[in-house]
Amino acid sequence: SWRDTARAVSQENVEVVRETFESFLAADWEKTAQLVDPEVVFHGTVGGLEEGRVAHGVPQIVREFEERDLEAWEERRLEAEEFIDAGDDVVVLLHEYRRGRGSGVGLEIDTAVVVAVSGGRVVRIQGYMDRRAALEAAGLRG
Repeated sequence: SWRDTARAVSQENVEVVRETFESFLAADWEKTAQLVDPEVVFHGTVGGLEEGRVAHGVPQIVREFEERDLEAWEERRLEAEEFIDAGDDVVVLLHEYRRGRGSGVGLEIDTAVVVAVSGGRVVRIQGYMDRRAALEAAGLRG
């Protein structure tokens, strides 16, 4: 039925996002490029310092991610705690650990990203400091 097909597609979307996340964190840019649309758009985290910033395409996203982060943070670890199916979107609940460069101060936060998938590839990534806002943006109740 149509519903089963839609469910299968959204489950595939979750897998695509999971693989993209793993390849990105492993700095496997070749694999990342296969999973992500060449025109992918990355929007800076809502509620964070990067809000309003936009990066296009994997090379620019990587540059933003690495340059900005390495400037501010001596260490940054991202852990995906959960991948939530929201149809064309997948919400990834993240646990972030950061340590400030210079200050050495540790910070742990729970954040989220909403990842839009189209035609089996990631087309848009939007980060949120507030998990509830991310769930609402993907049409789920927070």
